[in-house]
Formats: sequence, C-alpha cells, structure tokens
Amino acid sequence: MSGVALALEVVVVFFLALFLLHRYGDFRKQHRMVLFATLLAWFLCFLIVFILPLDVSTTIYNQCKNDNVVHRVASNTLKSDNSSNSSMLPTQRVPKTCYKPWSYIPDGILPVFWRVVYWTSQFLTWLLIPFMQSYARSGGFSISGKIKTALIENAIYYGTYLLIFCSLLIYVAVTPKWRLSWSDLRTIGITAANTWGLFLLVLLLGYGLVEIPRSYWRASCHGQLLAKTYFKAAKLMTEKADAEENLEDVMEDVKTVNETIKYNHPLRKCIDTILKKCPVEYQEKMGRNMDDYEDFDDKGNPYPSKKSLVKLHKQVIYAVQRHNRTQVQWQILLDEALHLEDVAKNETSATHQFVHSFPSAEPPGWISKYLYTPTVEWYWECVFRRWCYRVLAVVLCMFSAAVVWSECTFFSTQPVLSLFAVFIQLAERDYNYVYIEMACFVTIFFLCYCVYSTVFRIRVFNYYYLAPHHQTDAYSLQFSGMLFCRLTPPLCLNFLGVIHMDSTISHQKREKTAYNSIMGSMQVLSFIANGFYIYYPMLIVLLCIATYFSLGTRCLNLLGFQQFMGENDLTSDLVDEGRELIRRERRKRQRTEDGEGRRREWRERYSEHRERHGGRNRSTYSELKEADGPGTDTGRAQSRRDRSDKAELLQDVEPLDFTGEEPLETDNRRYAGGHYLSTSASRSRIFDDV
Repeated sequence: MSGVALALEVVVVFFLALFLLHRYGDFRKQHRMVLFATLLAWFLCFLIVFILPLDVSTTIYNQCKNDNVVHRVASNTLKSDNSSNSSMLPTQRVPKTCYKPWSYIPDGILPVFWRVVYWTSQFLTWLLIPFMQSYARSGGFSISGKIKTALIENAIYYGTYLLIFCSLLIYVAVTPKWRLSWSDLRTIGITAANTWGLFLLVLLLGYGLVEIPRSYWRASCHGQLLAKTYFKAAKLMTEKADAEENLEDVMEDVKTVNETIKYNHPLRKCIDTILKKCPVEYQEKMGRNMDDYEDFDDKGNPYPSKKSLVKLHKQVIYAVQRHNRTQVQWQILLDEALHLEDVAKNETSATHQFVHSFPSAEPPGWISKYLYTPTVEWYWECVFRRWCYRVLAVVLCMFSAAVVWSECTFFSTQPVLSLFAVFIQLAERDYNYVYIEMACFVTIFFLCYCVYSTVFRIRVFNYYYLAPHHQTDAYSLQFSGMLFCRLTPPLCLNFLGVIHMDSTISHQKREKTAYNSIMGSMQVLSFIANGFYIYYPMLIVLLCIATYFSLGTRCLNLLGFQQFMGENDLTSDLVDEGRELIRRERRKRQRTEDGEGRRREWRERYSEHRERHGGRNRSTYSELKEADGPGTDTGRAQSRRDRSDKAELLQDVEPLDFTGEEPLETDNRRYAGGHYLSTSASRSRIFDDV
C-alpha cells in the first residue's frame, strides 16, 4: 500500500476541486487561464488538508522507530558501563513493536511533496492570481493592453511589500547581532505569510464555529426558514431591479457610441468587441438601427477616445454578469420558496403523500418512481428532515465547543488539556493508525468547513461574491483561490499545534512532521512563535460570543445594510414584501401552466377533429368516384377535391392566441375547431390578476 493512499487522495481531491469549480464557474464562457489558476489553487489547498493526516500517521511511526533506536543505544551504554560490576544489572526494557501504517509514505517523498505544494500555492496567491485578477477585470481590447493595465494596478500593491522587505534587510544589515542566512530569510517570509493568514483565519473561524450549527438548527424550523426566504426574495428583487436598470443605462451608452462610430472608423473594432459582450436582444436592436454605409466625419461630432471605450467595455462586462447572476438567482430562490410553501401545505395532509403545486413536466425517473415515492417524500420533507437537521446541529455544536476549548488550551502540555491532543495520544499508544487518520481528518475537515464555508458565504458588495450555478465572475473565483492559499497553511499549522504535533509550540522533543520541516525554525522570530501563535487564537472566544449575539448583523443594520433579524420592523416589512412577490410569481406561473394545458387540450382536440373530418371527406370522395364511374369527367372530380381541401383547410385553422389567455368568448362559449365549447370552468379565472 506504499504510496497508493497518496495517489488515490490526489485523484479524489482533483475531482473535488473540479466539481466545485464547475458549480461556481462557467467552463464555456470564462477564460481558460482563469479556470486553470482557480482550479490549481483550490486543488493545492484541498490537497494539504487531505494529505496532512497521512503525514501525521507516518510521523508517529517514525517516532516509534526513533524511540527504539534511542532505547537500544541506551541499553548498550548501560551494559558497557556495568560490565565491570556484575552485581549491577541494567534495567531491561522491552522495545516497542512498531507497526507500519497502511498508508505509510516512504521517507523523502513527503518533504518534496510539501515543498512543491506549498511554494506553488504561495506563488499563486502572492504573484500570479493578483496579476490575473487585474487582467480579468481589465476592459482592454488586446492582450498587451490588459497586461499593461494589470502591471500598473499591481505596481502599487507589490511596491508596498517591496518597501517593507527592503527596510527589514537594511535593519538586519546595520544591526551587528543579526546574522541571517538564506534559510532564516526564507523562514521569516513564511512566518510573515502565516501570521497574516492566521489573523484572518481566527476571524473567519470564530464566525463559522457559531453560524454553521445555528444555520442547521434554523433550517429545522420551517416557519423561520420560510420567513428568511421571503426576506431574501425582497432583497434579491431590489438587487435584480437595480441590475436591470444598470444594464439599461450601460446599453444606452453603448447605443450612443455605436451610432456615433461608423463602420470605417479606426475604433470600430473596439465597438464590435463591446457589442459581442452585450445580450443578444440588444445586439439585434443595435444592429437594426445602425447605418453601415454612412461615412464618419472627423470634423463633425467629437468621437470617444479609446480610454473611454476601455472603461465602457469594463462596465458592460460587469453589468451583463450582474444581470445574468440576479436572473438565475431569482429563479432558484423562487423554486426554493415555492417548495417551502408546498411543504407547509403538505404538513397537514391526511393522505401522507407529498403533492407539488407545479409538477415537473419531465417523466419521473426510476428513483422517483420506485424509491422516492410521494409517500417517502412526505415523510422526509415533513417529519424526518427537521429532526436530522437538529441532530446535526447538536453534533456540530459539540464540535465547535471542543474546538474553542482546544484553541484556548493547546499550549498546555502538562497536563494535556486539548481534547484533540488527548484523542490522538490515546490512539498513539495502541498505534491505531486508522483511528489517528480518521480523527485528524474529521478535525481538520471541520476546521476547514468552518473557514471555507465562511469564504463562500461572505460578500463584499458586488466585487466579491461566490454565486453557485455557474454565476461567479472571474474576479471572485480568483479572489477565493487567493484566500484559500493564504488561509490553508496557517490553518494546518494551527491544527498541528492543537494536537501537539508541532514541537515549536508544544516544546516537546519529538519527530517533526514533514509539513513542519518546510516551515523552518519559527524561533527565528520568537515573539511570534512563543506569543502570537499561542495567545492570538484565544480571541476566538470573543468572536464566537459576538457571532452568537449577532453583533455584526446589528452593526450592518445600523449602517443601512438590511439583514434578517427575526423580530424587527424592517425585517417584517421585507418579509411581507417578499411574501407578496412570491405570491405574484406563483399566480404568474399558474397562468402559464393553465395556458399550456389549454393549448395542449386544443392540439389534442384539433388532431381528433382533423382525423374525423379527414376520414369522412375521403369516404365521401370515394363514394362519389364510384358513382360517377370510370368514364366520368375528371374536371368535376377535381372540382370536388378542391372544394373538399378548402373546407378541410378552413376547419384546420387554429384560433390565434396573442396573450396566452383564452380567445374571445361569445354567449359563454368559445369557438375551436368548428365547435362551441363551454367555458364555465375557465370563466372563474378572469379576475385572477385583480
């Protein structure tokens, strides 16, 4: 099994990162380099999380071998010292039996592996991704123009880091007691990056430890979940209207520029590039209104500069992306709200069968037909789901309490107070490597889930927003990859300190993990290793308390950013507004469904009517032909055939439906296919819109 577990986890992590990128990104529209950089950043970060438990089990096995070597040397030394005195016998200790873990990785592989993974991720987060962010947001019309814009925007960003680094070098050079080698400088750089990441890590972790269990508990309360969905619908409708208005304004600017710059103007290629980014309906409208054969006049109206076109191009990309995102999110939120309303209606059902307001038009698959039947769906949606969420919320709450306790006590080695360190040390006595790896994986996975889910939830206005269903823009994708690369190394280093596998923090003489070996000796900056790394994570208690009492949400409400607060006047108004919006969309969808049903009924009756009248016309024609005999004049038969065809064509005419509603009614009946049909059933829906 040597190396098989490592290769298997590499493959699994790659497909996990690819799945998440497919969920949030768009493979068809976004640039290949943007997708590749984001995929590589996510892949490397997830790889650290999945491979670190194997590093821990391998380190414990190496520690056992080193203990046996030390014991053997000590025993030989005692024998040689006591050989002259036969009355003194050395204490005989049985050496430990070291069992090789099932996922053992040979020596020399993990150090090289960690160096490649770590330095590649650092290159991505500090150099490549910031440059590609500026490149993706640039409105330039050529590759060289986008590169120039990206270099200018990143010059100030990198200039501050270069200034700080040069200042530190000058300070080291003029200080006699400081004699730093290249390895020490590298360690200082790693320490600085991990310090920055740990500062942000504690903020995100303190929020996730409280909000994640609470979100699952609130999801079990159906009434509160439905009210929050109404609240989100009201906010999203406001954002959707703002996005549509912004798109209209930008399209007006594009229309003005498109009419100003004619086909033979030097900047016409830039206009064509902008038009390709516009929605199809706007492209067709602008194409019809443009006169390609009108020459431009340099002495006439002033033409926009290329710099203004670059700015307009950037605005078009942003406006179209935001408009598409709000449209898709509105449809998803609408389906979610309608489903929650269906659950509320079905809770009082006596038949215990789940009934959907709008059944799917697609035929049910074998899972829905045989396994997930309406009865099973009713018990899951109305009974078991809420209890599963509550049990999960309680389990996550216990994990959060264990993490908070361990973060505040992991520096204590005698006695061992960190719960996760106690679990690992108990398993280490029996060399239960499967338990060790599972405990490490569950712990670090929970920490990463709290941090990463917060990264996926936070939203910085409209500049950074990870939206599912392929609606995340290139800038947000790259920003998330940059955050992951900066947060994952300090998170894993903090995890090793919590389980007492980091000798720098625990001050124990034991084998270092291969991951710690690439970090170097943190004692180069002792005030960070012995102070900041140990005591700063204790602030997680204050952040958890602030999150529990929703201090951040209250502050955002005071600043004018509406947040769901439960019992609040503003929240109640938005909930009522969202309920009315969902009710209006339900009526609209119901009218659409009714129109589709009526059209489907007309088509069926029309086909039956055509078959019936067509067969009667054919039988009449054959009887007349037999009565006329073979010698009858063919002109008269042709005349009858023409009249029959004209009658059939007149009967086949389907009433026009311009509005999607029913045709005009006369005497409470409607005419279709040559017959008057009663409309008593549909007459009750005339005033549905009132």
